[in-house]
Amino acid sequence: MATKRKALIIGAGPAGLTAAFELLKRTDITPTVLEKSQEIGGISRTVRYKGNRIDIGGHRFFSKSDRVMNWWMEVMPVEKSGGGSFQITYQNQTRAIDAKPAVAPDPVHEDRVMLVRSRKSRIYFLRRFFEYPIQLTGDTLAKLGVARTIRIGVSYMQAMASQIKPEKSLEQFLVNRFGRELYNTFFKSYTEKVWGVPCDQISAEWGAQRIKGLSITKAISHFLKKAFQGSSKEINQKGTETSLIERFLYPKLGPGQLWEYIADDIVAKGGQLDKGWTVDELTTDGFRIVSAGMVHEETGERRVVEADYFFSTMPIKELMRCLRAPVPANVLEVSDNLQYRDFITVGVLLKRMKVKDESDTSAKLLRDNWVYIQEPDVLVGRMQIFNNWSPYLVADPENVWIGLEYFCYETDDLWKKTDADMIDFATREMEKIGIIDRADILDACVIRVPKTYPAYFGAYERFGEVKSYISQFENLFLVGRNGMHKYNNQDHSMLTAMTAVDNIIAGKTDKTNLWDLNTEMEYHESKDGK
Repeated sequence: MATKRKALIIGAGPAGLTAAFELLKRTDITPTVLEKSQEIGGISRTVRYKGNRIDIGGHRFFSKSDRVMNWWMEVMPVEKSGGGSFQITYQNQTRAIDAKPAVAPDPVHEDRVMLVRSRKSRIYFLRRFFEYPIQLTGDTLAKLGVARTIRIGVSYMQAMASQIKPEKSLEQFLVNRFGRELYNTFFKSYTEKVWGVPCDQISAEWGAQRIKGLSITKAISHFLKKAFQGSSKEINQKGTETSLIERFLYPKLGPGQLWEYIADDIVAKGGQLDKGWTVDELTTDGFRIVSAGMVHEETGERRVVEADYFFSTMPIKELMRCLRAPVPANVLEVSDNLQYRDFITVGVLLKRMKVKDESDTSAKLLRDNWVYIQEPDVLVGRMQIFNNWSPYLVADPENVWIGLEYFCYETDDLWKKTDADMIDFATREMEKIGIIDRADILDACVIRVPKTYPAYFGAYERFGEVKSYISQFENLFLVGRNGMHKYNNQDHSMLTAMTAVDNIIAGKTDKTNLWDLNTEMEYHESKDGK
């Protein structure tokens, strides 16, 4: 009798869990998932704090891929519509959602349900709110002022008439699409908060990965269409740039809820999920991985696991140091010097917000999912309002539950602050720009997430050397954001895992199709959905 094949998957984030789930569903390969922490979902996990829930970074459940959308809705059905049945449409396909409880749960009574949420995000600049993306309304022009508006228009026309070629830096990428004046007004400060380096030192590839389809022309077109036709009622707007999406799906209890269900399903179907294990050795035989050595974080126990296939979502710089192979010196040099941006969220529970919407000054909170803080005199980069992602993220709906997001390096003083000092620092910043009042704070907490954003600067310009070398390992599949050192969205991370499983089924060892996946590209799928 033939020995059953095994796969070892490093990391229980979206990519790792998707890989395990797909292997169990579509092959006879038994997966073992190893997670360094005690949490499920990676940066897509939901953090619980005294009955409140935090979504780290904010996760809209939207994808231009039918494959991903169907996958999500099979795990968590869409909420019951008040009018009975309804439809969601994407990529020219229409799906009818049945209102019967077995298909369309009522979130008031059931937890395993996707909510349909409206997207709203704005920019906070000059102590005022601007629609994001910027819209050519009288309100926007009044807030910017006549002189600045004229400079933006002239600058944009100059950029359209004289494009910067070749386009090497993120600054050039943004100036080519928005003009220098608008770039300086709305992009430069926030982007440099996120990355901690000037935009002219960041590769244009970051823009191509994240916002390649968005421009003033498309923003204006979207605005005019909305003005004359009304807002789209489709969940998936295939022809809409991601930054312009108006409606999306969202798990009732946050993104981690879905991944916790997936983890349970993996174990129920015969897979294995072990927490607290760190892989620190990958034994090789030529360009094949044969086993992984690991240590348990708490007990110090060591073990070695053999497998036929290996999936890695761990940071590449750590993976390369795990390889027991003659790695070329130039490859190690590049991988050792890859950089990451780290992330801090300060969760703040409030009685109310000090800043008000101009249209509803009596409301306790703003209507936004998140607000980009463009003010250059504070370090906070973005504010999430968790009530607006899902009201079920807040233990007491009478309170306002927000997340203040900071970008830094683990070596920075900001990262090293005590929780109490970090909460005080964030409070002072938000008071300074007029968003909250210290007297309204009921509670607060701090969450630190290392290696949240793989950086597109420094050694990254030579990343191709690492990619070429590591791709030679025929049974090793790099998937997910840190696994590929690629700033992926959740759906893209899932697609890399799905495609890796496709390759195993097809007996394909070439990794080109994995690296070619891009968040905003048209996803080409075979008719059978594989």
